[in-house]
Amino acid sequence: MSWLQLRLAITPDQAEPMEDLLLGLGAVSVTFMDAEDQPIFEPDLGTTPLWQHTHLLALFESDTERQPLIDQLQQLWQVPLPEYQFEDIADQDWERSWMDNFSPMRFGQRLWIVPSWHEAPEPDAVNLLLDPGLAFGTGTHPTTALCLEWLDGQPLQGQQVIDFGCGSGILAIAALLLGADSVVGTDIDPQALEASRDNARRNQLADERLALYLPEDMPGEPADVLVANILAGPLVSLAPQLAALVRPGGRIALSGILAEQTEDILAAYRDAFELDPVADKDGWIRVSGTRRTMAK
Repeated sequence: MSWLQLRLAITPDQAEPMEDLLLGLGAVSVTFMDAEDQPIFEPDLGTTPLWQHTHLLALFESDTERQPLIDQLQQLWQVPLPEYQFEDIADQDWERSWMDNFSPMRFGQRLWIVPSWHEAPEPDAVNLLLDPGLAFGTGTHPTTALCLEWLDGQPLQGQQVIDFGCGSGILAIAALLLGADSVVGTDIDPQALEASRDNARRNQLADERLALYLPEDMPGEPADVLVANILAGPLVSLAPQLAALVRPGGRIALSGILAEQTEDILAAYRDAFELDPVADKDGWIRVSGTRRTMAK
């Protein structure tokens, strides 16, 4: 069976009323997708944020008449409709199609992220089992990739690591699989902590190796390595706290930073850290360095 898809370019405030109208007009499903590859980090608990430029996709049975549908929608919407277009969609195995879009991904020399339905390309490599999803990070975003590549290049054997803003736990789990002795993960979202815990168990990591806390409950002991893939604003404001969580001679890696925000991050961390050359990927950057024995 084929389908008729109506695509509308909407703003976040139009999403809910437009969804209600389309379902009332017979849409069998309504979904939303990012129109401009705009990342959304750290949504508030219980919220479902949308992108500033969102495409709404409404699926109708193939014999739906287009012009009467638009006429009815326009009458109910009252103000001019957003830009729209119709598309004919061939029937397919949607779950299989979605799964086919995700294959194992390699980061650095040793580390692979492997969806559960794939065989590991290199069974003897470091294989982190993680299925793609909508929340918390799965390795597909450049900021996560930058951090994973950095971790792969670090001598983590026997090290204590902090994953600040752990999300899915992908960086914490990668650190453990790469040889870290233990990891402390923290996130402002309790759902992220639960996701991290579930993903660690999926990778057969003992609970005691990954300790998870809300920020206010996190112990203050410094670690050998700290990774923080959050946002530039919090990274700047949290610089004294994050620096204090790294032992002298320890290493730090920061991402979630747009290229134009580089100097703000460097200025916030250069006194406490001997900084490495900045790494970049697709307009995002990673700042890393070694904790000075004495601050400048």
